[in-house]
Amino acid sequence: MFSLKTKLVTYGTAASVVFGIASYKFLETDGALRDQKNEVLTKVLMQGLSSAHYSPERLDDNFSKKAFNLYLERLDYNKKFLLQSDVDQLAKYETQLDDEFKNGSFKFFDLSMSLFHKRLKEAESFYKEILDKPFEFDKEETIEVKPEKLKFATSPAALKEEWRKYLKYQALARVADALDTQQKSDSAGSKEPKKSMTEIEADARKKLRENYDDLFKRMSQLENEDYRSSYLNSFANVYDPHTEYYAPKEKEDFDYEFSGRLEGIGALLQEKDGLIKVSEITPGSPSYLQGELKPGDVILKVAQGNQAPVDIQGMRIDKAVSLIRGKKGTEVRLSVKKVDGTMKVISIIRDVVVREEGYAKSLLIKGGPKTLGYIHLPAFYADFKNAGGRNSGKDVAAEIQKLKQENAQGIILDLRNNGGGSLQDVVDMVGLFIKSGPVVQVKSANGPAAVLEDRDPQVQFGGPLVVLVNENSASASEIMAAAIQDYKRGVIVGSSTYGKGTVQQFFDLDQVLPASFDAVKPLGHLKLTTQKYYRISGKTVQLRGVTPDILLPDTYTYLKYGEKEQEYALPFDEIQSAKFNTWNSPNFSVEKLKAASKNRVSTSPTFSLINQSALRLKERTENTTRSLKLSTYLAEERRTQEESKKLENLRKNIPQLEVAGLKQDLSKLVGDTAASARFEAFTKNAKKDLYIQEAVAILKDGL
Repeated sequence: MFSLKTKLVTYGTAASVVFGIASYKFLETDGALRDQKNEVLTKVLMQGLSSAHYSPERLDDNFSKKAFNLYLERLDYNKKFLLQSDVDQLAKYETQLDDEFKNGSFKFFDLSMSLFHKRLKEAESFYKEILDKPFEFDKEETIEVKPEKLKFATSPAALKEEWRKYLKYQALARVADALDTQQKSDSAGSKEPKKSMTEIEADARKKLRENYDDLFKRMSQLENEDYRSSYLNSFANVYDPHTEYYAPKEKEDFDYEFSGRLEGIGALLQEKDGLIKVSEITPGSPSYLQGELKPGDVILKVAQGNQAPVDIQGMRIDKAVSLIRGKKGTEVRLSVKKVDGTMKVISIIRDVVVREEGYAKSLLIKGGPKTLGYIHLPAFYADFKNAGGRNSGKDVAAEIQKLKQENAQGIILDLRNNGGGSLQDVVDMVGLFIKSGPVVQVKSANGPAAVLEDRDPQVQFGGPLVVLVNENSASASEIMAAAIQDYKRGVIVGSSTYGKGTVQQFFDLDQVLPASFDAVKPLGHLKLTTQKYYRISGKTVQLRGVTPDILLPDTYTYLKYGEKEQEYALPFDEIQSAKFNTWNSPNFSVEKLKAASKNRVSTSPTFSLINQSALRLKERTENTTRSLKLSTYLAEERRTQEESKKLENLRKNIPQLEVAGLKQDLSKLVGDTAASARFEAFTKNAKKDLYIQEAVAILKDGL
């Protein structure tokens, strides 16, 4: 399972939060100034956490042990670098980290970095030596793939053996893929010369060597400062999983994800063999409009306006990106080696780059006497920094208006994999579907709950509504689903949601410290959990999520997942219900819809196979020992592929939905090949989506 970064945030000042620390006389040498910056940063974080967190922690030995374990887990999660003797050496600080945190000391951190970098060099020699020799795939041996079940190696020799198995397992996967590809080519009548097993195995090791050379090069370029956020978040995450420190660059990336816009040139870059190469140009961006920068071009130097260019060959990609990004209206000059080998200096004026795929979009669903609307919302995005910036509440309102103009009589709002976002936008969005009333209750640790209400009596859409959710629907998505469910305004369909019932607020650490601290700025931001939110019924989604009215089989149905699986998550509780009136829709009976859906799902071969796949995934998750013998591995892969192929074939035979773009949207696609390609992919996926199809059937039952 991948990790999910959920979010429900508000932006504000730190006026009510005590961040006061003693004044400093800052030293001018780089090393001394860096140490003082670390000390200031740690102390200001401690003050913020202690004074403003929803549930402040007591800084004692127990707190220290929790932070120690979190940090160690993140520093070497797969246990492929540190030895048990290193851990024992670090463990001397296990009950002292609370004191280090209070005093702004980094002794433990510095020791951990010294040990880690030493072991990093040893591991580099391990993988190079191991990948120089062929693997034996006919030998009976196994590997444990779940890091939590592993122990730190007791000697360099034992660690090298762990690396051997680790690399062999990855090589095994590559060999299996190559054999599968070759078999398919043979079946298709390909005349390509067939590779021997020896050649396939050698190719697998060669590609692995290239990958690990790149990985270790990137890791060797990292400095202690790059690990600092992880260290500080080991303290912050003892408070709860969503309280985090963001270094300046990390906050910039968060803002881009949250608002869907940044200021730059709109080129996606990748680093290979020390060169920064353009991999993609964002449609509509400054690079796209300027027209000279192309995928495949290598950027050699970067200059700001008329300043001298900076050579970025061999530079870390994040540092190269920071040179290329910049304020709207400023010039950046790129010295570029084109694909044909020619050299060129390209001047680009930076502007706002918009990530269109992150915004709300809609389709019409036809194929019956009544037209339905489908809205896909990937996040509750908002642009707090720009008055005219886009936000999800207004965008969904606009999508609803377009759907109404084309006579959509029911709407599916798709919140699957929507990790949350702006609290205000979810309040506004619920208001589009109800007359007026409470949407959510938010409560600080002390004092009564505040009820956030929709005060607009206008209902933008009063027809039948289905909200699609899954286990990755979190935070603001859960508020939306819970409110619709409590009002009985629509039907919630899918799988139980993530279970995040907390609210975070960002504090700019530069703003909370006076000008006398300018020498150590920028410091970054602290995202603090300051409130819990509750349904209008008084229940919370914390840990438990929102249970849909109509449950559908899902690949992750039987896996342990969500907020309840996170370390140090805040507990579940309930408060008093707010006063509200449920929606009056006598023709939209949830029980009847549930019965009809259950009948369809129980007779669906596709849903049945999805359930079988979910059980199989659960089995693989629980049994974490894997064979390193090729024949055993291939047998397991064949079994998995057969199940996957069955599901794929069933989905191919499902009648596709008849979907169409809205007139306003289609008119904007004329002449824009990139936007047209994105739209085509969007419609293609929607047509084949089994869950959208069931949502359509549910809506039709209710119309």
